[in-house]
Amino acid sequence: MHGIGNDFVMVDAIRQDLSGLDLPELSRTTNDRRFGIGGDGLILALPGDDAPFRMRMFNPDGSESEMCGNGVRCFAAFVRTEGLTDSHSIAVETGAGLLNLDSLPDGRVRVDMGLARLTRGEIGMAGAPDESWIEQPIEIDGHALTATAVSMGNPHLVIFVDDVASVPLADWGPRLERHPEFPNRVNVHFVQAMSREHLVQRTWERGAGATLACGTGACASAVAGHLTGRSDARVRISLPGGDLEIEIAPDRRVHMTGPARHVFSGEIDV
Repeated sequence: MHGIGNDFVMVDAIRQDLSGLDLPELSRTTNDRRFGIGGDGLILALPGDDAPFRMRMFNPDGSESEMCGNGVRCFAAFVRTEGLTDSHSIAVETGAGLLNLDSLPDGRVRVDMGLARLTRGEIGMAGAPDESWIEQPIEIDGHALTATAVSMGNPHLVIFVDDVASVPLADWGPRLERHPEFPNRVNVHFVQAMSREHLVQRTWERGAGATLACGTGACASAVAGHLTGRSDARVRISLPGGDLEIEIAPDRRVHMTGPARHVFSGEIDV
């Protein structure tokens, strides 16, 4: 499945027992685009403890991610397609907490992404845990950049630039991903404000590299734009794979709306 080009290998781990498998290795194998299926992540649908479902997501390098915005929309469509539920509204346990997903009549999925978190401790940054990191300087190759850190259950570094197309993403992205401020690494987003209602984003995703989209990153970019006065509380974010709609409530609760598409189904020997 894919959500605006962010593609995933989705596995029913409710009716299939995966307990004997090395899940990080399974992710590395299945996400390999030459020797496996190919994808930006492996997502497992599991039974939840306090909700009907639980989602686990592994990056192509085998590391486990707390959450994935495009992946969780695919999750909502997947459990309905697989006949695991017929409900249009479901609750899903994730590494970022309990999320509520609504499948809309037009095929899109609206996700209550929870509260945006702004302190170093919540983001997983080095330094004083109660401090925030908004509009702070960060330098790379002599370029003085200004960045804001946000957690949407996983860590994000948002950098606004005048021309997002000119950013050397493949060079700057991996180096910022491993910046000392972020001991557990970070998702990196370069964003251009086209207007107060429209942002354009390019992403270097932690553990995956350059991706066509990042849902939690779009939420973080919307929050950073709103916090710094660049954009409104409701904004359209254009990523290489397509657009997402993000809404920010006064209490910093974020809702994301976007598509989820089934591409093909099959089996793989492991």
